[in-house]
Amino acid sequence: MEQFVVAAGCSRYDFDMNSPRAMTRILLSERIFPIVEMMLVAAIWGSSFVGVKMALAHAGPLTIAALRYSIAAVLLLPWVLKSRANGSSLHRTNWRRLTVIGFSQYVIGNGALFLALRTVSSTSASLAISLVPIPIVLLEILHLKERPSRVHLAGILIAIAGSVFFFASGAHVITPASLGLLGLATISFAFMPVLGRDLTRKRAVNTVELTGIPLAIGGGVLLVLAAAFEGLPSLPIQIWGIIVGLALVNTLAAYLLFNHALRRLRAGEANVLLNMTPAATALIAWGAFGDRLTTLQMAGIAIVILGATLAQRRRRGSGTVSSNQDSERIAPHDQ
Repeated sequence: MEQFVVAAGCSRYDFDMNSPRAMTRILLSERIFPIVEMMLVAAIWGSSFVGVKMALAHAGPLTIAALRYSIAAVLLLPWVLKSRANGSSLHRTNWRRLTVIGFSQYVIGNGALFLALRTVSSTSASLAISLVPIPIVLLEILHLKERPSRVHLAGILIAIAGSVFFFASGAHVITPASLGLLGLATISFAFMPVLGRDLTRKRAVNTVELTGIPLAIGGGVLLVLAAAFEGLPSLPIQIWGIIVGLALVNTLAAYLLFNHALRRLRAGEANVLLNMTPAATALIAWGAFGDRLTTLQMAGIAIVILGATLAQRRRRGSGTVSSNQDSERIAPHDQ
C-alpha cells in the first residue's frame, strides 16, 4: 500500500487515517477499485474475440482489423502529436523498431488471428493468444540476452501441455491451417512487448507514442491491404457499431483502465487477473453463440492460465524492469 506522507499538518486525505471511514476509503482506492478495473479489462479484452467473430459474418478479416485500428489510431493521434511536439526527434533505428511493431502486432498478428477466427471458436483464439509469454521469453533470450529461469521454463511447458489438452479434447477438429494461423499470431504478438520494453527502457518513446505510432502504421497498411484484397466494405449499422466499439472500448478505453489500475496493482497481480481473459471469452461466447466447453477443455484453460502466469515471472533484482513494476512482465491479452 502506498505510504502517506504528512506535510504541514495535513495528510493526503483530509480526515483521520486511523478512522474506520478513512481505512475504508484507502482500501477502496488502493486495492478494491484497481482490482475491479483490471477484472473489467480482462472481460473487455475477452469480449474482443467474440466481437470480431460476429463482425466476420459481414466483412473480411482484413477489413475489420483495418477499420478497428485505423479508427483507434485517428482518435489517439492528437495525443501522439502533442507528445511528439514536446519531445525530441526519434532516431531512425527507433522508427524501424516502431515499424516492426506495427507490422508484427497489427498487420501480421491480427491478420492471422482474424483469418483464424473464421474457422475457430472465440475461446480457442483467446486461449492461443494467452500463450504469447512463451515466444516473449524466447525473443528476450535472442534480443535482450536475458536467460530464462527454471520457473519460466516450467511455465512454458505447463502452458503448452494445457493448450494441447484443450485442443485435443475439443468437440470440433481444428485444421492444421487454423492452428498455423494461431501460431503465427502468437509469435507475432511477442514482438511488441520485447521491442517496446527495449524502447521504453532506453526512454526513446513514451507510452502514448509506443501505442499510437505502431497503431497508425499497422492500421494504415491494413487499410491498403483490405481495399486491395477485400474491396470497399458495405456493412450494416450494427456491424459498424461493433467495429467502433472495438476501437473505442476494447482498444482505447481498456488500455486507459489498464494503465490506471497499474498505478496501484503490482504487475504480478495484474498478470493473474489478465490471464483470466480466456475464461471471460468462454463465458461471453457461451452467452453470444451458445458455445459450450467440455470439462476437459475447462481444465485445459486452467492449466494454460497457470503456465502463462509462471512464464511471465521475472527474477527479482533484474535491471530491465521498469521503476513502476515489480519482477513481472505483462503481456496484454487483447491485440
